[in-house]
Amino acid sequence: MNSDNGLWLIGVGPGNIGLMSLDAIEAVKRCDYRFLEGYTALLPTDQEEELENLVGEYKKIMRPDVENPEDLLKLAKGGAVALMVVGDPLQATTHIDLQLRAAEANIGCHVIHGISITTIVTGVVGLQSYRFGRQVTLAYPYGDYLATSPFELILENLERNLHTLVLLDLDPSGMGEGEQQPMSPRGAVEILQLSAKKLKHDIEDWNIVLCSDMGTTSQRINYGSLDHISAIESGDIHCMVIPGRLDDLEQEALARWKA
Repeated sequence: MNSDNGLWLIGVGPGNIGLMSLDAIEAVKRCDYRFLEGYTALLPTDQEEELENLVGEYKKIMRPDVENPEDLLKLAKGGAVALMVVGDPLQATTHIDLQLRAAEANIGCHVIHGISITTIVTGVVGLQSYRFGRQVTLAYPYGDYLATSPFELILENLERNLHTLVLLDLDPSGMGEGEQQPMSPRGAVEILQLSAKKLKHDIEDWNIVLCSDMGTTSQRINYGSLDHISAIESGDIHCMVIPGRLDDLEQEALARWKA
């Protein structure tokens, strides 16, 4: 049996395939089947094309094929299957579950890590990495339902004087199928405000960090009030940082990103 057979979870890095390691590129090229997971994170369209030029043809798959991976695992029983993931392949619990299912089916599972959005943001923004609490994902509302648990986790981090990395939802349908629509800064601020109102918490004096298109040549960081962040329309894929209390060095670091 070929030692390369099995499932390969391979990190592409965020935003730019130039961040993909040489080991990752060579592993994908060797695989018999190549897939790009397209619902937990996104590559810009031009980078998807560059990825195909670099590693060969691949198919993009969405949530149903990853959370119900029978077809993937069937292919991996007799060949080498690459599942490329934007960022690091074990950043999302979805892929850890896939790793465990492979083990249960006695299928080899190999992991080649990539740079994660967490690594980039906590380093570039200038806040101390050891002062970040649990990261959260701000979800789109579904009809009249608004999930407030992400906001509650932000408040818990603030009570402990910790910063929060806030990832923004890509999928307004909640189904992980079809074309993704990354949440805009305005939409994210509105959800924070609605959550605060629902929980009777005043956030209008908050200053937050908006990180846009991180890992690409167009990456930008902005720091300011909710109104300032909400007015930003440029950029495609965003995340936020809600800072805790800042020490002198962190204040100086964030001052670079003020309008």
